[in-house]
Amino acid sequence: MERYDVVVVGAGLAGLACARDLWARGLRVSVLEAQDRVGGRMRTDRVDGCVVDRGFQVFNTAYPQVRRRLPLKELRLRPFTPGFLVHTGRRRLRFADPTRAPRQALRGMADGVAGPRDLAALAAVTGWDMLGPAALVRRARDTSTRRALSAAGFSEGFVERFFRPFLSGVFLEEDLATSGRFFHLVWRSMARGTICLPAGGVAAVPELLASGLPPGALALEAPVTALTDDGVVVDGGREMAARAVVVASSPAAAARLLPGLGLPPYRTVTTYYHLAPRSPLREPTLMTDVRRRFANSCVLTEVHPGHAPRGYALVATSVLGVDAAGRERTVREALAECYDADTAGWDLLTARTVAEALPAMEPGLPLSRRTRWAAGRYVCGDHRATGSVQGALASGARAAREVAADLTEA
Repeated sequence: MERYDVVVVGAGLAGLACARDLWARGLRVSVLEAQDRVGGRMRTDRVDGCVVDRGFQVFNTAYPQVRRRLPLKELRLRPFTPGFLVHTGRRRLRFADPTRAPRQALRGMADGVAGPRDLAALAAVTGWDMLGPAALVRRARDTSTRRALSAAGFSEGFVERFFRPFLSGVFLEEDLATSGRFFHLVWRSMARGTICLPAGGVAAVPELLASGLPPGALALEAPVTALTDDGVVVDGGREMAARAVVVASSPAAAARLLPGLGLPPYRTVTTYYHLAPRSPLREPTLMTDVRRRFANSCVLTEVHPGHAPRGYALVATSVLGVDAAGRERTVREALAECYDADTAGWDLLTARTVAEALPAMEPGLPLSRRTRWAAGRYVCGDHRATGSVQGALASGARAAREVAADLTEA
């Protein structure tokens, strides 16, 4: 029987971060991944010559765990435009970050995007979240994002035009019911960092993490079917012994392996990828829709031209929930209006639904939870922290610290 100090079940961000930290501490680690690639939800496919992520995803350079772990130059990142466009039903309005593009923000005030009160509140919140200590945000009394925005001085009209359509694509819910404390941490990361995409798709991030594991430490297409007193059982009946097992798999698989594990509800998102004969928007900018016919849309080839064959534009549009009969047609009609383009000739390349895209993060959300589940059993992932790249990596790091401490004491 193979014997290890630690077996990590799952090679998503949390599992990879945990395994790398344990290996750096001198422990013998094996990572078992059920799929044919690392990354979990951060997965990229090639479809008819196009780079297609598993749902529209972005990458934030400001996360502390990202800066500590990844040589960002190797990802060949390309940025989105700071700010975004929102279609009001009559026209497109541009929201600019007043801390990065103050002139555009002032022009937006003249165009009716925001009044002096809302612009001042936006500058104050952005400035405080960017420069203030993160510890104060973490310790603050929590409430919903909607209430937090009201307390910050934003008008209801501005919240409906600006925050609600934009944050629906971030939190994957439309009511701004997500933890206000988490909102401030997200806003902080956006103000301090750059929203980008890797040239090879978002899967380049976990692949870069996995490249730092020692040879032979990672096994793909090796689903774990059960935990035992001595370790794990891999599909086919092969047993592996380990002093500790870290479950870093998908939420559904984690609940199966650890009966009684409490999980938050998860948000579902569907992304439609359309191939267009020309770009409907000549800039790498997110667009939202006040009428909420979609959460966000972007011309990915304006971020990375190599995401589609030469001469074509790849448009990614996300909606909350699952794909349904007639929904793509409704989305296509909305895109025609918002981009002011004829979408009849756009080809639907594929539609990707992610059922466990993001955990629901209600007020009172613990920003970090213990990973120790039982003696020799640990669990990590964004459901043990926050629904973000930072949350997944931080949860994996915490699991590594707790495992290492327990094994040292044993």
